[in-house]
Formats: sequence, C-alpha cells, structure tokens
Amino acid sequence: MDRRKIVNKQDGLSLSGLIGALVVIGVAGIFAMRMVPAYIEYNAIKSAIAKVKDSGGSIREMQQAFNRHTSVNDVEAVRGQDLVFTRIGEETQISFAYEKRLPLMGNVSLLIDFAGTTDPSGVVAEADSTAP
Repeated sequence: MDRRKIVNKQDGLSLSGLIGALVVIGVAGIFAMRMVPAYIEYNAIKSAIAKVKDSGGSIREMQQAFNRHTSVNDVEAVRGQDLVFTRIGEETQISFAYEKRLPLMGNVSLLIDFAGTTDPSGVVAEADSTAP
C-alpha cells in the first residue's frame, strides 16, 4: 500500500511549469541579445582610449586617432569630441561617459550608463574639465 502512494506521489514538470520556465528563459535571452552588443561596444571604446593614450600626441591628434579606431570597430556611441582629456603633469588621462538606451519591446527600454578612463585611480573626469 505504501508503494502505491509513493508511485502516485511522483512529481514532475507540469505544462504550466514548462511554459513559465520558457518565458523566463525567453526574457533572459532578449535581455542578453540586447545587452551583449552594448558591452562589446563599451569594451571597444575602452581599448581604443588605451591605444590612443599610448600613442600620445596633441589632444586633436588623439581625438582623430580615436575616431579612426572606433570607425574600424563600428562604434557609434562616443566620438573623439566626446572624450574628456585631463593633463596631470606630463601625462594625459582620457575619460568618457555615455548612456545607451536599448529598446526591449514596445515602449519598454533599458538604460545603461557607461563610463571609463585611463586614469589608474579609476575616477572619471567631468565634461567641464576639458582642456582646450
């Protein structure tokens, strides 16, 4: 008698549980498909400012070099004119900050704030501290 109760008591994944799990996986997939390209672009920008800083030059030359690097990587969020240059002694630090709005569905979108710098302290310079 106990054996029959145990057999009847077996639980499994119901149809509603399966549908719920698929919905959760689908929503996570939509988020991932929208967010991964934004983070790839962010990493391309960070890589470009590191290369530009290493190459040196005037601010205008660094802006143009950044534009060349980002045009190869298809970066549209930041241009050379958007970069913030801060000189500390003889060393130039480059910072950037931008927002990326990712449409999810209908009138729902995801807003991500990105910021980066070549400064070893990690402090992103404000836009009003740009050198002329």
